[in-house]
This record gives sequence, C-alpha cells and structure tokens, in this order.
Amino acid sequence: MYIAILLIIFSGLFLPRVYTELSSQKQIVHLADAPAAQAAIVFGAGLNWNGTPSPILKDRIETAVDLYFQGKVKKILMSGSREGTYNEPMAMFEYAVSLGVPVADVVLDQDGHRTYDTCYRAKYVYDLQEVLLVTQRFHLPRAIFTCSHLGLSANGVIADRRKVFVENYIREIPATIVAIWDAYFSHPVLVVGEKEPIFPSAGQQGQKGWMKSTDHT
Repeated sequence: MYIAILLIIFSGLFLPRVYTELSSQKQIVHLADAPAAQAAIVFGAGLNWNGTPSPILKDRIETAVDLYFQGKVKKILMSGSREGTYNEPMAMFEYAVSLGVPVADVVLDQDGHRTYDTCYRAKYVYDLQEVLLVTQRFHLPRAIFTCSHLGLSANGVIADRRKVFVENYIREIPATIVAIWDAYFSHPVLVVGEKEPIFPSAGQQGQKGWMKSTDHT
C-alpha cells in the first residue's frame, strides 16, 4: 500500500518533467547549431541589488546578443517583470545595448511575469511565428513545451555559460506540473489590449490583442 502511494506521488512529481524533456530534445541546441528565426526571446531571471541583471540573466542576454551578431535573429525580445522600481526588461535592454545591439532591435515586454505569459505574448501581442528561446538547459523543456502548446514554433538555445545549481532543476519540477496543468486543464486566458507586432505588415496596425494574466507562477 505504502509503495503504491509512493509510486503515485513519484509519478505525479516527475512524469511531467520527463514528458517535457523527451518531447523537446530535438528542439534544444547549442549556440553554434541554432537555426535562423525571427527573434530571440530572453526570459527574465532576476536582478542584483543594484538593478543590474543577475549572473544567470547575463548569460541569457549574452547568448541572445551572440545570436543577433551571428545573423540568426533580427530582433531580441526581452521579457520579464516590472513592479515599481523593479524593472527586469529595462535592465536587460540596457545590458544588450551596452554589448552593441542597436536600440531599435531590442523589444521590451514588461508583462512577462512567468514563462506562460512570455510565450503567450510573443505570439499574440508581438505576432511572432518562429523564435529562439534563450535560457538555461534546465528551463528549456518547459519553455519549449509551453510555446509549442500555444502554437509558437520554437527552438531552445542553451545559455549555460557558468555553473547551474541543482536547486534550479528542483524548481523545475513544480513549475513543469503547473505548465502541464495550464496546457491541458486551466487554459489561462490573457487580455492585453493593442497588438504590437515586432515585424508589422499591412493590415496589422491597430489590431486588438485579447489577454491578461490570470496567475503568476
């Protein structure tokens, strides 16, 4: 009886991670092997006490900047949270510009409170169809799964430029369970107002988006 209960708990905790890992393997690449895409998406990962990007976030930004200068993307979408004086996207923007990326080619998404929000907004606000997700290896399976579920074609580029701690992988276990729940059960709907196509074309100006985050995990 106890063994059966433990097996159920184990399956509930780890099968979602195994599922996203297996389903995303072919879409995870290193920088040198990354295909071309419209834009790179950089996910927020916290700021230092002085408002500069955390080490893990710097790795993501630097990887995206390399993709830009290699001609693999035309724009970089910096997605993170903004609350009061805390402004992840602006800090990400400033760091990318300091590395030589033109201001016009860095786009700020200040409502990327979580991975789901970032992927959703990339498709339905910024009108992207094909992207490179730039983040650490531990995060890529969940990010790719989320984008694929939302109909956004995505490959993931590994941004592991320094040691990644085991707690990052542990955090992915509950986060992946939430991603599976969102995809197959809760279907969060977001409302956002005006669409802001990164690559506008005729007939796209003034279109309305339709989302607002319902939770932030």
